[in-house]
Amino acid sequence: MSSATSAPQGTQTIDAHSEKVHRRRWLTLAVLSLSLLVIITDTTIVNVAIPTLAGKLHAGPSALEWIVDAYTLAFATLLLPAGALGDRYGRQRALAAGMAVFGMASLGAALSTSATELICFRAVMGAGAALVSPATMALLTTVFTDRAERAKAIGIWSSASGVGVALGPTAGGWLLDRFAWGSIFLVNVPIVVVALISGRFLIPVSKAPHQRRFDPAGIGLGILACAGLTYTVIEAGSAGWASADTLIRGALSVTLLAGFIGWELHTEHPMVPLAIFRNPRFSAAAGAIMVLFFGLSGMTFILTQVYQFVLGYSPLGAGLLSLPSALAMIVGPLLGTRLAARFGPRTVITAGLLLAAAGLGYFITSSGGSSYPHYLITGVPTALGIGLTMGNANATIMSTLAPAQVGVGAAINNTTRTLGTVLGVAVIGSITAASYTSRLAHQPKLPEAAKQSIGAAAALTRRIPAADANAFHTTIASAFVHSAAVGLAIPACAVLLTAIAIYRYLPRH
Repeated sequence: MSSATSAPQGTQTIDAHSEKVHRRRWLTLAVLSLSLLVIITDTTIVNVAIPTLAGKLHAGPSALEWIVDAYTLAFATLLLPAGALGDRYGRQRALAAGMAVFGMASLGAALSTSATELICFRAVMGAGAALVSPATMALLTTVFTDRAERAKAIGIWSSASGVGVALGPTAGGWLLDRFAWGSIFLVNVPIVVVALISGRFLIPVSKAPHQRRFDPAGIGLGILACAGLTYTVIEAGSAGWASADTLIRGALSVTLLAGFIGWELHTEHPMVPLAIFRNPRFSAAAGAIMVLFFGLSGMTFILTQVYQFVLGYSPLGAGLLSLPSALAMIVGPLLGTRLAARFGPRTVITAGLLLAAAGLGYFITSSGGSSYPHYLITGVPTALGIGLTMGNANATIMSTLAPAQVGVGAAINNTTRTLGTVLGVAVIGSITAASYTSRLAHQPKLPEAAKQSIGAAAALTRRIPAADANAFHTTIASAFVHSAAVGLAIPACAVLLTAIAIYRYLPRH
């Protein structure tokens, strides 16, 4: 009799737990989205503070570059092992640990007294973010078991990701306008506290149902390969894409990547199940996200400079001008999910890519005299197209993964997105800078500093006589905008080609 009654009681306990998780699923999504939002915002919030940090911390160009890039380098490098560790030891544990590390490092960054200290704390913040990002998507996938609800939830999660990129300059400008520079990092601390406390009650236990053996060689090779590729791309902008240093770093990175792939294909217990790339839905959707973030980060990088150095707005003003694009990034994934339910994800992803390509391509028509509405036509359609694509692409990726793979699969997805972000700033930034310098090289009356940087040129504009300032500003504005058009033509073409590939290779449903 006792054995007959104990089984139902155990079943009731499991059912009660599952029912509680299901009932709280939307609150769980809110915590996951908040956790993702704060770490993604930090990828762009520091950009508007660069002039301030240069003065307050007496940081040179190299130090300023690494204040921005240390976060991205650590983030991209550790994503794959972080996803695998979450699958093995618990995604909720990975999320909590990552948020705690991110919050403590944010406090350290806010209290830094030198550029070196800030760079170190930014790297630790990136390590915490690497634990958080794949855990949020993996947990979302396990909490939302209904396919239609999961697609809607991924749309909301994707909105948080996109808004984080677009919101950074606005939030950073607002904080710098009212508080000390450390506020752009200190603001993370209360958000982390809220996420940790609410997560303690709302985030369920989740791990891979079948434990695989640890793969230390795969983890080591993966870290080295990701670190090498990311570092090579970051440094290529200043060293030159065809320089000996870049070519040597690139060759070493490719060798490490080949070694990582070879090991993962032949070991019995790989960290990354590379066979998932044979699924055209996974590969096509992951590729689309990488290309889109390549375009988004490049566009954000360019428009932030246009608003400040060409149109003359303050950091806060430049951030406010980016709000329509942020709104489009909120609406896009939610609208895309609804449209995909009617027309299929392939149609919506293709349409979103074409819209984003059109927005990026419209920048080519810009001139030094273009006003804000002109750039709005570039920013909003691009952001809306990315939003339409992003939620459906993420849902497509996660639908291809087995329960034991959702953590590392999410990490692969985040790695491609982060690499796209790094490539966007590095490639588009270096092409724009090289074209700008080339256009002004034969202007003997311009100071050399103005020929090297639009930021330096804009600062000089405020120090020269008013009679000469207008002509000087017209020259540098025209050179920069036309150079930026050359840079943004690259992602416009890449997104267009991706739309064609998606329509060709992604199944309709």
